[in-house]
Amino acid sequence: MALDSGSATSQSGAVVTAPIAKRVPTERVHHGDVFTDEYEWLREKENPEVIAYLEAENAYTEAQTERLAPLREKLFEEIKGRIRETDMSLPTRRGDYWYYSRSFEGKQHGVHCRCPIADPGDWNPPTLAPDVEIPGEEVLLDENVLAEGHDFFSMGAFSLSRAGDLLAYSVDTSGDERFTLRIKDLRTGELLSDEISGIFYGATWSPDGTHLFYQTVDDAWRADKVWRHRVGTGHEADVLVFHEEDEAFSVGVGITHSKKYLVIGSSSKITSEDWILEADNPEGEFRVLMPRREGVEYSAEHAVIGGADKLLILHNDVVDGVKAVNFVLAVAPLDDPADMTVLIPHRDDVRLEGIDSFADKLVLSYRKDATPRIALWPLTADGLGELTDIDFGLSLFSAGLGGNPEWDLPMLRVAVTSFITPTRVYDYVPGTGELILRKEQEVVGGYNPDDYVQQRDWAVAEDGTRVPISLVMRRDAPAGPKPLLLYGYGSYESPIDPYFSVPRLSLMDRGMVFAVAHVRGGGELGRLWYDNGKMLTKKNTFTDFVAVARHLADTGVTAAGRIVADGGSAGGLLMGAVANLAPELFAGILTNVPFVDPLTSILDPSLPLTITEWDEWGNPLADKEVYEYMKSYAPYENVAAKDYPAILAITGLNDTRVMYVEPAKWVAKLRATKTGDSQLLLKTDMTSGHGGVSGRYEKIKETAFEFAWALDTVGLADA
Repeated sequence: MALDSGSATSQSGAVVTAPIAKRVPTERVHHGDVFTDEYEWLREKENPEVIAYLEAENAYTEAQTERLAPLREKLFEEIKGRIRETDMSLPTRRGDYWYYSRSFEGKQHGVHCRCPIADPGDWNPPTLAPDVEIPGEEVLLDENVLAEGHDFFSMGAFSLSRAGDLLAYSVDTSGDERFTLRIKDLRTGELLSDEISGIFYGATWSPDGTHLFYQTVDDAWRADKVWRHRVGTGHEADVLVFHEEDEAFSVGVGITHSKKYLVIGSSSKITSEDWILEADNPEGEFRVLMPRREGVEYSAEHAVIGGADKLLILHNDVVDGVKAVNFVLAVAPLDDPADMTVLIPHRDDVRLEGIDSFADKLVLSYRKDATPRIALWPLTADGLGELTDIDFGLSLFSAGLGGNPEWDLPMLRVAVTSFITPTRVYDYVPGTGELILRKEQEVVGGYNPDDYVQQRDWAVAEDGTRVPISLVMRRDAPAGPKPLLLYGYGSYESPIDPYFSVPRLSLMDRGMVFAVAHVRGGGELGRLWYDNGKMLTKKNTFTDFVAVARHLADTGVTAAGRIVADGGSAGGLLMGAVANLAPELFAGILTNVPFVDPLTSILDPSLPLTITEWDEWGNPLADKEVYEYMKSYAPYENVAAKDYPAILAITGLNDTRVMYVEPAKWVAKLRATKTGDSQLLLKTDMTSGHGGVSGRYEKIKETAFEFAWALDTVGLADA
């Protein structure tokens, strides 16, 4: 384990000491409870003293990890060397063109291109090679050009008009997730005069290409407004078409797959409401589908069934006296959405997640046995055919739809991956069930999945609940306890499904096991799995993770003190909580943009996203029980005089979701309070936001930094 001596010597010979943040006591009083916060002053982002402190932490982190520079460089080259740097994506047909992206060796960002189809009836994507000239190729957008001169660059929208003649795109160059939108005329290559700044992700075209719909956010970073922009007019003429005044709700805008209806969706964490408008009348008035009712979530998709326009509605309302917590799928007439007929009833062991509509088929996305799956439902002249699972011949996997922008298409683009299966993209042929492999994620230098094994295990939590665990390692890993990276998240019903990772190979090839704790609060086992890890049951998330770590140690997969725990954002809350609960189990804790000061944030409705989060955590302002419960697990409040594992916390100065101040305060308090000599490191990127650094090479460098630290923490730096 890396030790924190309180100082480190840099390569230049200078001694860099661990920063000690000054203490400025600030009282927080709620429900008769007084909490003295000595590091809240670090929230003053414009204060030069705060910036100096963060830079001092960065210098200390660099000095403490400088000896790992050769390993970092080796990992960087190793990971980069397994990636085809000059490459092309699989072409996707849209209208009269095949669309794809290119990457080039040495360039940080992608290049978006298209080439014309050879024949209207040809749905077989062309075989393209990076070094072969492509007839009729057009470069639509080169992100590298847009990123020039900026330390940070991210795309927010890349939206083509239905005719394929206009491209709306937006960029963020500060990391704060506010974007500037421009429109490019693909017929001339020129930018139109239209420019809209300060918008949120995405942009939706009307089918005739005359209007764009987009969202903006309020001061709390909540998407609260939908606007209509007429192409060729000034931003000041844009029309506000929807304003969500309820601070618990956020809005989005899109279009049905049929391109027949524009849809505005407004939702909180537990309630939703849709508004629709005929897409050929973009200046018309949106109308509500079904008025919101607290605790009822629904989403609607347009379909043509038996020659009639219908609405397909996924919802979790009460059906036959029973709350459909895992959702049902219903069909309803367009003019009376409430007149629903259930097509797929509720099941305790199946979570319905989505329905996609095409001219002659429907595709159901669902989850069973902690595995995401898809099934095809053909449309017949009379209605619906037989629902059939798409079988990929794998046991532990993730399956989903690929890019299918067209409404009427003979094949279906689907994708599958696992912890040891590089992502495979297929075209599925309805009727025959044939899967035509179009592209498989390449691992340069060769990769044999038989060299690795993945398996599912189960731990038993404190209350007797069985918690799934995913494990992946080299097949020739030695018997006995092994160093292990244990990842967890456990919030917002977000599942951690099997996925292939090229960088992960560098850990496993050095003898590390990778594991995922599928803790409550996530979505792996349906809505109840989520419900039992939120609000006043949130502690289940933390105790589940500890139970998984103990199970893996008790069964000899690893041992206490040989585990690095890993989680980011809300998963960073998990990391901070388990550091307090069971520090003896972990050699180290790695966390990105960690939500470690949740009570301070959720108590302040002026902070970004706070009010929308009350349905996830509870409202500690109004409810004393919620306040006391959150305070009992909040990592920052519960830092104690104990021997903590080594900790590496990474954040971004411009993060608008989990502000840099949370890990900054946490590390400062840990350093002032802990016993023992474990290493505490804070690394703040001074240009990025919640998503971390931008650019593929910068992201690989950041991964190499984290992996080098993790390997060193468990004694594998020289492996």
